[in-house]
Amino acid sequence: VYYARGCEWADGAPPMLPIASTCLRPIEAATGESGLAAEYYDNANLEGEPALRRSDQVVDFVWKGTTPLTGQWGDHFSVRWSGYLVPPTSGTYRLGVDGFSGYTLYLDGRLVAAYADIHHPVLKSKEVELEGGRLYPLRLEYFSRGLDPQARLLWARLDVDHEAVALEAGAKADLILAVMGLTPRLEGEEMPVQVDGFSGGDRTDIGLPSPQISLLKRLHGLGKPVVLVLLNGSALAIPWAAEQIPAIIEAWYPGQAGGNALADVLFGDYNPGGRLPVTFYESTDDLPPFDDYRMAGRTYRYFRGKPLFAFGHGLSYTTFAYDDLRITPSEIMPGSEVAVSATVANTGGRSGDEVVQLYVRHRGASVPRPLQELKGFARVSLHPGERKTLTFTLGTGQLGMYDEAMQQVMQPGTVEVMVGSSSDNIKLKGELRINGTTPFPVEEKVFFYPVEIN
Repeated sequence: VYYARGCEWADGAPPMLPIASTCLRPIEAATGESGLAAEYYDNANLEGEPALRRSDQVVDFVWKGTTPLTGQWGDHFSVRWSGYLVPPTSGTYRLGVDGFSGYTLYLDGRLVAAYADIHHPVLKSKEVELEGGRLYPLRLEYFSRGLDPQARLLWARLDVDHEAVALEAGAKADLILAVMGLTPRLEGEEMPVQVDGFSGGDRTDIGLPSPQISLLKRLHGLGKPVVLVLLNGSALAIPWAAEQIPAIIEAWYPGQAGGNALADVLFGDYNPGGRLPVTFYESTDDLPPFDDYRMAGRTYRYFRGKPLFAFGHGLSYTTFAYDDLRITPSEIMPGSEVAVSATVANTGGRSGDEVVQLYVRHRGASVPRPLQELKGFARVSLHPGERKTLTFTLGTGQLGMYDEAMQQVMQPGTVEVMVGSSSDNIKLKGELRINGTTPFPVEEKVFFYPVEIN
């Protein structure tokens, strides 16, 4: 197995890693000592005598709600780390801190980064020129006044051609796993981020950042099989990858067990059955301006174009077939319920899960209605050759709408009922007729009724 970092997240946003203990040295260091001197205070202001003195080899702490002094949730505290930063080689670095609730970082007596807020961890950094082997005095002062204490001293070497290293590794490999996407350090709420494609934590472009697209194309050009793994918290426009890369896994931000889960899927030990909860568009140009708050042209309910990957989309290592759609009764009055059933069969060679989705479309309504609306879904596990019938119940709350007087009503007319594996892969269609117009109390609304699987 060969590993390479690959490239920046985006232009001007390199991946930053914790500074290793070999590059940190206490001020009163004896020969061979590493790390930083740490002074922990039982208040958020570095006041009084330290409650704890020790040496920390690295500053890479995420305390997960508890504090290092009391182990309690939410206790205020502060830390001062001091010593020397010793770069291994001369060059251009980006140096900074990722932390919450606040911090100040000084290098050689000069302020490098400072932050204080009540919302979430934020990474602040600065580009610096460093001389290899030189001892730079370093001081990091950190305080926690919140419920999510964390402090990480990070850096990145900027004048290194990471792409060349990645291509060299790819050339030696039989298969390439390209793990790409976004990071909470770029997308979030009120963040001090101003780089290509991102502004203050908002995304100005929904595409995969350009350095990653460039590297992905060059990796593909090596002629090796490529699997693209996406780590992201929002939808990505990846039209080139969708056409050229034979396997794409959407992992979102999977958490501490994500590596094991990903390995299970990649090696076939687990047959995936996930479905997209959002629409993946081909381009930012497919969407209305961000400051246009109307829903027209947004989401699977109102988007009239062709999505790159539709709401509800997802693949499996097996295949499924749908048949025998039944709508009982086919005509209802307001206040009634209707049962919608369909049979799903595993037509492939291994066990797997299918997510059966129920959509409706109102025809001829007196007010504008969505192109389609999800009204129910169910995940069903099937062995090869096995068949199961799923029955959804549609009730008053799911078939009603608000009229021009903002009164919730059921209007007479035809409702198209659709069952499929995604919003753009409808397998079965039928019709339901609503007779009569009757307002009904808001408290009767029910968004999802139980599903029976037999």
